[in-house]
Parts: sequence; structure tokens; C-alpha cells
Amino acid sequence: MGPQLKTVEQAGIEAVLKKNNPTQIKPKHFFEEAGVLKQNFAKIINASAERIAIVPSASYGLMTAVNNLPLGNGNEALVVGEEFPSGYFSIVRWCEKHQKQLKTIPRPYQNPEVGREWHEQLMENITDQTAVLMMSTVHWTDGTKYLLEEIGQKCREHKVVFILDGTQSVGAIPFDVQKVKPDALVCAGYKWLLGPYSLGLAYFSELFNDGIPLEESWMNRSNSQEFASLTKYDPVYSEGAGRYNMGEFSNFILLPMLNKALEQILDWGVGNIESYTKQLAAPLFPFLKEKGYGFEEEAFRSGHLFGIHLPATMDKESLLADLEKSKIYVSVRGEAIRLSLHLFNTLEDLEALMDVLDRPSK
Repeated sequence: MGPQLKTVEQAGIEAVLKKNNPTQIKPKHFFEEAGVLKQNFAKIINASAERIAIVPSASYGLMTAVNNLPLGNGNEALVVGEEFPSGYFSIVRWCEKHQKQLKTIPRPYQNPEVGREWHEQLMENITDQTAVLMMSTVHWTDGTKYLLEEIGQKCREHKVVFILDGTQSVGAIPFDVQKVKPDALVCAGYKWLLGPYSLGLAYFSELFNDGIPLEESWMNRSNSQEFASLTKYDPVYSEGAGRYNMGEFSNFILLPMLNKALEQILDWGVGNIESYTKQLAAPLFPFLKEKGYGFEEEAFRSGHLFGIHLPATMDKESLLADLEKSKIYVSVRGEAIRLSLHLFNTLEDLEALMDVLDRPSK
């Protein structure tokens, strides 16, 4: 979970207080902040704001995309091994419902260069039999990167629907919709977008222009901003991805908070965030190699999120206890100890981490 900026905290406090007097909330307020939020997210991923929908969670956005998959372009659904459960179970349900085969590309543990081999195996398995590929922009357990532009191109060549969960990297690594060309990109807002919990954003390409949303919110119709005309039931949805907005998407507390976070990310620049975390982590890897820890090669390793694998002789639970005692907080995901870096981290933080990692060998 990403930290909460002071400006985000203040936006939330002001929004909570505003509800004390609901006469302050006018019809335009149901849509204005949401429009700005879509524009800000669109700038981060280089997309058009009309292609953005506001969702309550990554699972909501992923299930929206899965429910609207075409059925005639292949009999296999492709996922990478150890994918996050929300994406995995969404595609499992689709396969079961439509008698499709689920094909998993497992992590090649036997190869020290996991990312390169994993990427190659994934590319080999994108064929005319593949209906959809669902995966994360980086692997959620250890930040393993994939060459997404190459994957996107292969998907287009075989008419494979390409669905991405960007929760673990969008906001910390540059992502360009125009280069990767996914059919859908879904992001929870509480991680690298530095926003509140229970609010996210999703990009839906033109492939989904005629799809069916998960719910029929009054706010997603073309006449929704004309409050006096709501009972003139308009069958036409809002433009672009507007039909996929969650109900009550104008959340008057969470939207201002996420907007403040996105404004700050845009001000910093996602490329600058990535550059800082890469430079900060650079001294760590020669140390890890010397001490016998395993990690991914640079070309397939995220700068902000990466996993380290312990030497065979090291006790993981003892190490985790030592880290927590030193107020160094890491995650355990799968077989990896996952480290997360951002602009608030310093060289002193890395030195403290290395001191603890070095203790078993002293």
C-alpha cells in the first residue's frame, strides 16, 4: 500500500467536512472532479480521457473486460504463473462459462535469468489459438518486468485480446498506451498511484465500445447531467468508456484524494520516479551478489519493486524478524522477499537494509 501524501490527507479532510452541509454539493460536482481525474490518469498513460473509466477495484475493471471478451477468436486463455488472484479467477470463470482452455506459463525457476526465459516462453505461446492474454505489467510477487511492447505486437498479429493489470507499476514506471496498445489496462489507486483504498481507474480501448457494463448506473447515460430529465430514460451510454464507470463514481471524498495524488505524480514525472529508484537501488545489487542472494537481471527487473531470494542456508523467518526489529518493512510474496522503493526512501534506508542482510554472514 502506497503512503498517503499530506496534500492527499488534507483533500480527504476537506471533502469529509463538505458533506456536513450537502447544499454545497451541486449537480455539476457529480461530474467535474471525475472528469479531471480521468484527464490526469490519461496523461499518465498517454491515452484519451474518454477511454478512462472509474472503478472501485482492479477486480471490478478486470471482470468488466473479461465479461466483454469476444468468443470467436481462439480457444485458449493465457496467463503467467502465480498471477494475482483477481485476474486469475476472473479468467477462470470466463473459461468455465465458455468452455475455453486455461493455459499457464509457469515461472522458470531452474533458470537464474527468470525474466528473459519467462518472456520468451510467453511469446512462443501466443498463437492463433489464444483468445486472450491476461497478465500484470510487472509480476506482483517480485517485480519481474516483461517486454510489453513486444507482447502487445504479438497479440495484435494473432488477434489476441490483451488485458493488463497495471496496479503494481503504473505511476512508478512509465507506461504508454500508444506503444503497448493493450485492449484494457486496470489499476487500483492505492499503490503506486498513491491514492486511497477502494478507488481505481481503467482504460478500455475501442474494442469495448459496445460492451455491457457490470451495472446500469444512472450516471453512465448520455443525459445524466440533466437532472430534470433523468426519467426520460435514455438508452444511450456516455461516450467512450463511460458506460463502465462504477455506480456513484463521483465519490466526493475519495476522488479529490486520488486527484491530488495524480497531480503530484504528474508534477514529479513518472520517469523521474523510476530513475530515482533505480539509482537508489544500484549499490544494493553488487552487495546481494557477493552475499549469495538471488535477484533478476537488470533488463527484467523493476526499479521500484523487486524480489530477492535467500541463500539456501539462511532462515527466512529469522531474517524477517531481524528486519522488523530494525523497522525495515518488506513483503513476502511467493518465494521472494519483495522490496518496494519510492521517492521517500534514502541511501540511509538502503544501508540499514544491507546491514541486516549482512548479519547472518558475520
